[in-house]
Amino acid sequence: MLPRIFGVLASLVASVASAKTRPNIILVLVDDQDVHMESLKHMPLLKKQMADEGTLYTSHYCTTAICCPARVSILTGRLSHNTNVTDVVAPYGGYPKFISEGLNSNYLPIWLQEAGYSTYYTGKLFNAHTVENYDKPHAAGWTSSDFLLDPFTYSYWNATWQKDQGAPISQAHAARKPFLIGSAPIAPHTEVVPKPDTYNGTISPTDPSIQPLILPPKPAKRHADMFRDLKVPRTPNFNPKEPSGVNWVAQRPRLSQTYIDYGDEFFRLRLESLQAVDEMVDRIVKELESLDIIDNIYIIYTSDNGYHISQHRLPPGKQCGFEEDINVPLLIRGPGVPKGVVSDAMTSHTDLAPSIFRMAGIKPRPEFDGLAVPLTDGELERGNESRAEHVGIEFWGLVVDEGIDSVILSDLNTYKGIRLHSKDYNLYYAVHCTNEHELYDMTVDPYQINNLLPSGKNSTGMPIASYADSNVKINKKPLVSIVSRLDALMMVMKSCKGETCIKPWKVLHPDGDVNSLKDALNSKYDSFYLQAAEKNSVSFDMCMPGYVVTAEGPQDPSTYQGY
Repeated sequence: MLPRIFGVLASLVASVASAKTRPNIILVLVDDQDVHMESLKHMPLLKKQMADEGTLYTSHYCTTAICCPARVSILTGRLSHNTNVTDVVAPYGGYPKFISEGLNSNYLPIWLQEAGYSTYYTGKLFNAHTVENYDKPHAAGWTSSDFLLDPFTYSYWNATWQKDQGAPISQAHAARKPFLIGSAPIAPHTEVVPKPDTYNGTISPTDPSIQPLILPPKPAKRHADMFRDLKVPRTPNFNPKEPSGVNWVAQRPRLSQTYIDYGDEFFRLRLESLQAVDEMVDRIVKELESLDIIDNIYIIYTSDNGYHISQHRLPPGKQCGFEEDINVPLLIRGPGVPKGVVSDAMTSHTDLAPSIFRMAGIKPRPEFDGLAVPLTDGELERGNESRAEHVGIEFWGLVVDEGIDSVILSDLNTYKGIRLHSKDYNLYYAVHCTNEHELYDMTVDPYQINNLLPSGKNSTGMPIASYADSNVKINKKPLVSIVSRLDALMMVMKSCKGETCIKPWKVLHPDGDVNSLKDALNSKYDSFYLQAAEKNSVSFDMCMPGYVVTAEGPQDPSTYQGY
């Protein structure tokens, strides 16, 4: 795959080398890369070309921790409940859902072309983008493209591609326009191929009788055994003695040594597969330098979602609300972006399309659920003071073991979450479709081991009343006050659109006096939030595999009228 990417990039960059007025943009989108198992530490070329020459955003989050919904959010600037692409396959997700929701005519490459950009893409676009549906219709908006196609997308050494709606990629373009290039290698995703006993090449490769075989990544031979002595970091949440979390996670047995050893080998293969990505980034930058356009180009590096291996007793996989799955890499370099800076400003995938608009000098679209990330010295210095302190997290459906057993771990994995981080609070709050609750004070519990809201609910759907009498406090505030505010915030976020996703507190407080959790915790609002919790708290009527509004409890947040 990498030689193909390099060849495409070299020809495309050369074709637009004279377009030096408006900035060019490259988006490198990898697959399943973690932050919390320290994968970035093992990519020295990425550090050299991106972290040292740009800004690393340590509090960047995917809002739905699985490939296709995350990628659609990146390319639309919208949360998954607004795109309605919530899974990797039909009926709730994948390329067919992207098409049926009308997004093929209303996403990033279309908008950039309308603004005068040429747009190019190579690698994985979406799941369920197959050898049989790639032209029903073709993915729109790309000047030139080279898409990996299912069911062979994740076959590291025998992938299937679709080129330019069927025609070969031209080696010379006459356009003199600014460009966006999307480069999407599959590493460090698992290798997924049809099980040999269910597919022999005589039936359609997308026949439903064909079952997937999930294997560890397959790195290039030149990178084999680079990390033979490394193991998954033994953090406090690594295969803990006591179970953590709620719902099906709390019922997980401890992993046996066989599973731990497999996880360590899986971890090493992930790191080795990322070495080719590391080299790719280096080569892209050197190509841009040789063409003398490096000073007029933004490069964005991120992953669709994160990954866990053995944390919380979990086999390899994603799809959870834990930090390992939702906190993902984001590095940006380009004109005006400070070099060697680390920012903890809260950002999410819904901010990336607005960021690209800003880079291109395009007015943001009103349907964007996010804001451009801070890119200048001044913006980075203000950090969270000038931005929202929250990210809305959401998920629907199954959770899959991508390790030895390759089985469905649970079909009750639908949940809503709020990740909130400011100078005053560092919290994760979630409500699962089983109506179990989680709250972690990540200032003192960064590994999410001690859930402050154990199982049990009252008639309103809120956690059992005993939590109100608890001696547990967060930043000197009683738990009942914290939870009532977070739940009200989630009531807005779970169905927000556009501006209300960016400024949800204004829905609760239209007078504009409340813009943060700290503001909302003013004691004069205690009665309002307690009444709001009794009236409409976040809950589910049933666990559904996709976004079905009627299954997701009350929808209307309360509004403060003055008490």
